[in-house]
Amino acid sequence: MDAEVQQALLSYYCQEGYFQHVRAAAEEALGRLGSDPVFLFYRAYGALRTGDIQEGIRQLESIKTKQEVSLCTMMALIYAHKKSPNPDRDAVMELDAKMKEQRKAAGQQALYFAGLFLWHLGNENKAREYVDKMIKISGGGKEGLILKAWLDLTCGKETHVKKAVKYFDEALQEGNDVFALLGKAQYFEVQQNYSGALETVNQIIANFPNFIPAFIKKMKLQLALQDWEQAVETAHRLLQKDAFNLEAIRMEALHYLCREGNISEASARLGDLIKALGRLEPHNSQLFCKMALAFSRTCGRNQLILQHTETLVKRASELASDEAEFATELGYQMILQGKVKEALKWYKAAMILDDTSVSALTGIIRCQLIQGQLEDAEQQLEFLNEIQESIGKSGELSFLRAVLAIKKRNRQEEVIALLNDVLDTHFSSLHGFPLGVEYFEKLNPDFLLEIVKQYLNFCPAQPVIPGQSPTPLLKHCASVLETVVKTVPGLQQAVFLMAKVKYLSGDIEAARSNLRYCLERNPSYADAHLLMAQVYLAQNNTKLCSQSLELCLSYNFEVREHPVYHLIKAQAQKMMGELSEAIKTLQMAKNLPVMREPTASSKAKGKIIEIDASDRVSIILELAEAHRLNGELHEAAIVLQGAVNEFSGTPDELRVVIATADLAIAQGDVEQALAVLRNITPELPYFVQAKEKMADIYLQYRRDKKLYVGCYRDLAEKLPSAHTFLLLGDAYMKIPEPDEAIEAYKQALKKNQKDPALARKMGKALFKVHYYSEAISYYEAALRSSQQNFLCYDFAELLMKLKQYEKAEKVLQQALDHESVNELSSLMEDGRYRVLLAKIYSKMGKINEAIASLQQARELQVRVLKRAQIEQPDAVPAQKQLAAEICTEIAKHSTAQQNYEKAITFYKEALVHCETDNKAMLELARLYLAQDDTDACQHQCSLLLKNDQDNEAATMMMADLMFRKQDYEQAVFHCQQLLERKPDNYATLSRLIDLLRRAGKLEEVPRFLLMAEKHSSRAKLEPGFHYCKGLYLWYTSEPNDALRHFNKARKDSDWGQNAVYNMVEICLNPDNETVGGEVFENLGGDKGNSTEKQQSVQMAVRTAENLLKELKPQTIQGHIQLRIMENYCLMATKQKSSVERALNTFTEIVVNEKDHIPAILGMATAYMILKKTARARTQLKRISKMSWNPIDAEEFEKSWLLLADIYIQSAKYDMADELLKRCLRHNRSCCKAYEYMGYIMEKEQAYEDAAINYEMAWKCGNQMNPAIGYKLAFNYLKGKRYVDAIDVCHKVLGAHPNYPKIREEILDKARASLRP
Repeated sequence: MDAEVQQALLSYYCQEGYFQHVRAAAEEALGRLGSDPVFLFYRAYGALRTGDIQEGIRQLESIKTKQEVSLCTMMALIYAHKKSPNPDRDAVMELDAKMKEQRKAAGQQALYFAGLFLWHLGNENKAREYVDKMIKISGGGKEGLILKAWLDLTCGKETHVKKAVKYFDEALQEGNDVFALLGKAQYFEVQQNYSGALETVNQIIANFPNFIPAFIKKMKLQLALQDWEQAVETAHRLLQKDAFNLEAIRMEALHYLCREGNISEASARLGDLIKALGRLEPHNSQLFCKMALAFSRTCGRNQLILQHTETLVKRASELASDEAEFATELGYQMILQGKVKEALKWYKAAMILDDTSVSALTGIIRCQLIQGQLEDAEQQLEFLNEIQESIGKSGELSFLRAVLAIKKRNRQEEVIALLNDVLDTHFSSLHGFPLGVEYFEKLNPDFLLEIVKQYLNFCPAQPVIPGQSPTPLLKHCASVLETVVKTVPGLQQAVFLMAKVKYLSGDIEAARSNLRYCLERNPSYADAHLLMAQVYLAQNNTKLCSQSLELCLSYNFEVREHPVYHLIKAQAQKMMGELSEAIKTLQMAKNLPVMREPTASSKAKGKIIEIDASDRVSIILELAEAHRLNGELHEAAIVLQGAVNEFSGTPDELRVVIATADLAIAQGDVEQALAVLRNITPELPYFVQAKEKMADIYLQYRRDKKLYVGCYRDLAEKLPSAHTFLLLGDAYMKIPEPDEAIEAYKQALKKNQKDPALARKMGKALFKVHYYSEAISYYEAALRSSQQNFLCYDFAELLMKLKQYEKAEKVLQQALDHESVNELSSLMEDGRYRVLLAKIYSKMGKINEAIASLQQARELQVRVLKRAQIEQPDAVPAQKQLAAEICTEIAKHSTAQQNYEKAITFYKEALVHCETDNKAMLELARLYLAQDDTDACQHQCSLLLKNDQDNEAATMMMADLMFRKQDYEQAVFHCQQLLERKPDNYATLSRLIDLLRRAGKLEEVPRFLLMAEKHSSRAKLEPGFHYCKGLYLWYTSEPNDALRHFNKARKDSDWGQNAVYNMVEICLNPDNETVGGEVFENLGGDKGNSTEKQQSVQMAVRTAENLLKELKPQTIQGHIQLRIMENYCLMATKQKSSVERALNTFTEIVVNEKDHIPAILGMATAYMILKKTARARTQLKRISKMSWNPIDAEEFEKSWLLLADIYIQSAKYDMADELLKRCLRHNRSCCKAYEYMGYIMEKEQAYEDAAINYEMAWKCGNQMNPAIGYKLAFNYLKGKRYVDAIDVCHKVLGAHPNYPKIREEILDKARASLRP
């Protein structure tokens, strides 16, 4: 078994081209396993391939008689002689003859190793002959089957590849074979089944834990699955087993460079790689060159990395100076370093070595274009174009043709068509490559960034106006950059360019996110600071713009020599209204050396500053604009005239022309502006922008919608393209004429069926005009015909809005019905689908399915966020928002299921993703409040108010918190804050009235009612106002007026229910007595059983019952509340049968809900009316032991008062006193509590104290209750406060002239006591 593993290792090294490793592994095997001819052969073959020809021949000669390796030894000797500097032809012929002779009688081992050797040499057809013969002799031997499978796998023919796995499986039936398992893993990899390959590799590691190639393969497969973390982890494990493992060191270096963007660490590991190569493969020229490729193409032309890659390629060239391939690569290395002359030297050297080298000739053309030798370059390109059919299409060649067209100032359409062709050719060559070293080489991000920069030259220099569609070129750039950033997120130039594209596309937030990513990794990135300043400027944030410019200057002082720095500074000054300063700044920029030189570049302290023509024009146009805004129209005209002269005949001339139109508009000459713009004809570059400008003039200044849309119609006719028809459609939507817009979008879709933005606009336009069936048909057809999966979401959302839930569910299930994906974009899409599916399930009432879908979405989002931060930083804010939304939805479902702990956990997780999610913070605060965790609730509210100080819900919650803490002043303060901002916020006003009552400050309420009246002339018509007024009047003991105002609110959907309940309470207890209480029952005259009183009660009960019939509760609690009030009506009759019915209902409610306080209070009240005081006391004691809560605040108060009444009846004054003080702690306006306390003091003959309490009761009752007035006057009399007693008697008699006893017993006596 050990020998088999060693042979598999040697075969692996041969296939990978690690020939010094072959030699070393064979030596090691010989030392461990003895002088096996197979290992002797491999040692000799390793010597040959490492350039030690004579030593190789000597070792081969010594084993050529060994039967099992005789054939392969003969072949190797022939190969060795042919590779010798002076080949011995006679020896070759003699060996060839001997080999043919031996082949006839060769055994299966000899045939096997001969086939194996030929496979290593790449001669697969010949190898197949030997293997087939060997299988025939052996009757299907395992070794032969495995090698045949390998041959099928590596031949590149699809039909053969599919057969390979059958042979591997057949061989593996005889037991685990490392070479067969390695082959099976390779088969899965070729089929792009990386998970299957990884599973097989793990099987190898489990059975052969020291087999190094398995770890290398595992590491590469993990990268193919885009799992960088695991790949690096495996690299670490490899290095523990083999400290100089080249693949592991390369993987670490690539991780630092491509994934992390950590240049210093990448450079250090690349240095380690060079040392390891020098130690382990010192003569392997191919390996030296190969190791350089991926790094040089992904480093963003970083000089530190390029020095290392140049070292590697030079070493390859030194080892094989006759190889044109290495000289060509050295030329490319020089291009990357900006050393054009040296590059040309190496390309010419390559042409000398191989005059048919297309890549060397391509390099020469590149140098000629850089040096401005356009004629020479054109001739060479024509030659290459002629032979293109034989050499195959090349992306680089197409790119050079595009560069030539740009330098010759060919038409924009021609250049863009060439650039499009470059991308098509380049990306088609990448098909089928997994993420890995070879993919990095083939992708060549550096080349793609060059293409993007060329595209950007044809894009507008300023971001699009909100609502306008960006140019398709920007979408093209974004598409290319997304691929680069996803693959090489550490490449800062790519992220920076993506930020620029997003900025120009108007996606300012995404641009800022990308720039933040760049600056976190490289704070001294001057260009990123400059663009960040422009981003802040676009957001009208001049303060942060100035900070970015200062940071840029602090990291790179030479940026002062860059005109763009001054341009941005001037734009910020202009925005702040500092026009004179802006003009000075722009004039300074205009006078910089780089602006005066036609080449648009200059040196600042040895560093070249480059500026493109577009930026030069921007500075001059900005100067003209500043003059115009400063009222200096003449100076603006002079600047523009100078620009017209300077840029005449250049692509930017038309930008100046468009600026002159702006100046004409500023001068009030709209006709002149239109005339200037009309001169821009369709073949000119800025025709689209000119037409858009004309359209804006017609709409803004002429108010002519016909001419406005006519501009876009003309544009679509003259330049028919997807973009122009899209602009036409957008224009129709703006007017709005949606039917016409739909037709335009249809035309656009014909031009470009795969544009997601177009397809979405079409669907939304159909929906907007209520063409629902057409919209559904459109989506269905689009999904069927062109596999536009991006429309699934929009389609499902439309179906959900139309309440076609089953159909929407089906659409999303189909979209999600695919194999496991690892593409970041696919993971993002799946996450969105899952969230929408959860919404649909919720609407269908399938709550468990909804939660399951959200959980799956959450798991996806964890993966997305982990990768997006590196691969697509601009998407991070939106993805965090989605993650927060997912967690919030799970939390809402958990709250509904009363799983509050889970809900809190998920709201907290939502806030981790989005710290400023006000909705999540508010819901979390509500949960804390529900759980009586007031400190946590207050903390959340404080954070929320810090983010949004005007947040109404948070302010009200703070008021509630203070209310719970009995800090009524603070509670009132929070409500007052809201009412000062919006006096007619009646929800807050009603809350404030309650709070002021509890704070004992009802006298402050009229001020707020007056504020509401002054704020809105409609206040007296608002149900909310009448409700608040009614509440105030009820609390101030004016029940009749309160009823009148509540009646005006009772039909309102918002205020009606509470108004009706309050009216019912007033009807049943107008004087706010303690229902069921006995202390004050007959005080002031025995009217309790009079006919008049009974009739009055019956009428009130009937009124209350009729009012309750109006209510239609929507919730379970609402129904319970209605039942309770209906049974209070029964109790109000005081008829035994009715009271007993009510008691039964209350008991039933309490059985179902043990701690239902209103029902327990109802039971106690019923018992009191039925004179079952002991039972009533038992129920009331239950309530007194419960924790107070604001929802049941009124019921708590009533129960405490009733229990206090019972204690007073039993002369248990201390116990009553404690309950009454509890009432007053929660409601300082509790008239009844003061009355009871006065009664207790009176009974104890503490008349002064009694008077103080009755005074408070009299004040809180608004001096309306004659019984309290009587008691107050009586205690004044007892306390010898005769004048006060007389005063109170007058007030009582003024309102109630016939009130009994007060005149004789108090007034007359007080008067008599005053007489001398």
